[in-house]
Amino acid sequence: MNIRHDNTRQHILDTGLGIFAGKGFASVGLNELLKAAGVPKGSFYHYFESKEQYGQALLEDYFEHYLADIDSLFAVEAASGDERLMRYWQRWMDRQCDDCAEQKCLVVKLAAEVADLSDAMRLTLRDGTERIISRIAQVIEEGVGDASLPALEARPTAQALYQLWLGASLIGKLQRTSQAFENAMRHTRQLLHP
Repeated sequence: MNIRHDNTRQHILDTGLGIFAGKGFASVGLNELLKAAGVPKGSFYHYFESKEQYGQALLEDYFEHYLADIDSLFAVEAASGDERLMRYWQRWMDRQCDDCAEQKCLVVKLAAEVADLSDAMRLTLRDGTERIISRIAQVIEEGVGDASLPALEARPTAQALYQLWLGASLIGKLQRTSQAFENAMRHTRQLLHP
């Protein structure tokens, strides 16, 4: 039985997020996605020309929601730049450690897999992560401005921190413990307050 959704395209994207974050891109067939979404193949091809185009749309949707989420987190004006950054890293750690066996970050799950399979998806991942790094750099600049952080080079520091946390997410997935995140938190504090 097919259930009618107000926005079928978004429903297909929302359904795929959990599946692809858990299993990866190549191992999920279109039939599995459509069965889970409860939509016919024709509906999929009405919105997406191919699985690759779907993957790109899925990543764009993921980044749109992720960036809106961190924008709201970073918008707390009463908090210093340092407090807003540390809240972001703490939330990353909390979300990833809820169940260390379950992957929640689509960037971590798909980056290595699709970089060689799809240039369109690679570019979407690259551009999305650059936008995240830019947001982090902006908060670092604000922290330097409000004196909650020492004089740091915002862009290189933001890149180093984001890469540190992506690595922690990979290691956390392998070890299924919070140790990599605890190490990342310790090194984050050291980078922000040398």
